[in-house]
Formats: sequence, structure tokens, C-alpha cells
Amino acid sequence: MNGKAGQGRVNSSGKLARRRVWIIAAVLLMVAAAGFAWLESRRWEPDRARFPVQGAWLDAHDGAAEWSMLKAHGADFVYLTASEGAERRDAAFSPALEAARRAGLQVGAVHVYDLCAPADAQAAVFVTLVPREDGLLPAAVALDLDSRSCPQPPGEAAMQSELTTFLNQIEKHTERPAILMLSPSFEGHYHLARRIDRNLWVAGDFLEPGYAGRPWVMWTATTRLHLAGLAGPVRWVAVHR
Repeated sequence: MNGKAGQGRVNSSGKLARRRVWIIAAVLLMVAAAGFAWLESRRWEPDRARFPVQGAWLDAHDGAAEWSMLKAHGADFVYLTASEGAERRDAAFSPALEAARRAGLQVGAVHVYDLCAPADAQAAVFVTLVPREDGLLPAAVALDLDSRSCPQPPGEAAMQSELTTFLNQIEKHTERPAILMLSPSFEGHYHLARRIDRNLWVAGDFLEPGYAGRPWVMWTATTRLHLAGLAGPVRWVAVHR
């Protein structure tokens, strides 16, 4: 009996040891997989066969860019944030516009819209900074719910009225329709895609978004791409044709 009991304790100890080994191996495997996924996320881009035209959206927060390196990587265009709300003009916009053009990139301007700021004042900020030139890409209007700049967003009717005023003024300046850059939260709140007939720019890391409810022309496919010539992660954009 004592021999059998001892043997049982040995077998039990062996099973526990093997179980610990399997648990440690599983944890190490998960860590390795997470590390691999993290590395892949820093270099993932949409398939060029499906999305042959790709580029980036940059602003002053991204720091100085080596435009020739961005072009060499395969960027066809870059959108630059020109203005935000009714007060902020991006001081880096004009020099970046010229530098990106010299590198052979097409360039477009972005206005980050403030739901709580008057449309007239926002349009004035944009049109006084962005030149009226045929060579520029259509202007893009970034629309998001931002509790810092607008803690109490307006109702649907008031929002649409002000946004329409803003669009009319900047489109008169640029002489072409703007692109609406809809965040998932903004579209979920206002359902603007079905209310205003403009081309859409949507966002969603790695997976093609469907939240707009209709076809889109531009997609911020990743916000994690790391490229030589830029200090931090890049918002990489694909064009759907």
C-alpha cells in the first residue's frame, strides 16, 4: 500500500510538472504571437493589387517629414492638415505643401471641423490659408465627436445647416466638391453619409469599414505604419476606384 501511495504521489507530481511546462509554453507562444502581430501592424499596408493608389495624412503633430523618402516608399499623395476649427492654422502647412510637391507628391488640404464653432469663421480660416489652385486634390473635412472642443454637440438639423454653410464657402474657393472624412462615432451619431451627397473618407485599422452604409472613395487603413523619414506612426490612406 505504501509503495502504491508513493508511486501515486510521484505520478501526480509528474503530471503537475508537465502541466506547468505546457502552461509556460502556451504563455510564451502567446507572447511571441503578440509580438509578431505588433511588428506586423507597424508595417502592414493594404494590398496594392486592390488599392494601387495610396498615400498619407500628416499634420504638424507628425513632425518634419522626409518627403523624398515618403515618395520612394510608394506614396502617391499626401493630405496635410491646414486648419482646425475657427482659430488654428497649421503653420507647417504652406512649407510642407511646397516641399511635398517638389518631391513629386500630389497634395490635398484637410480642415478639422469643430461642431461648436461658427461655420463662417471656420471657412475663413481655411480659405485664407489654402491656395486656390487646380493642382490641389479636393479638400477634405474631418468630422468627429470631440468632447474637448465641443462638449455639447448640436442637433442634427443645426449641425447639417452649419456644415452646409461651411461646405458652400470652401467649395466656392476650391471650385470642386469636398470629401467628407467621417469618423465611426460621428457617423453613428449623425448618419450624415445618407444626408449629404459627397465622396466619403472612412477610417478603420486593417479592416475595410462598412459603417458609412454606402461606397467610399478613401480609407484610413492604418494609423500604426512606421516609415523611414517620419518620426512616428503614419495615418496611411488607400483610394478605392
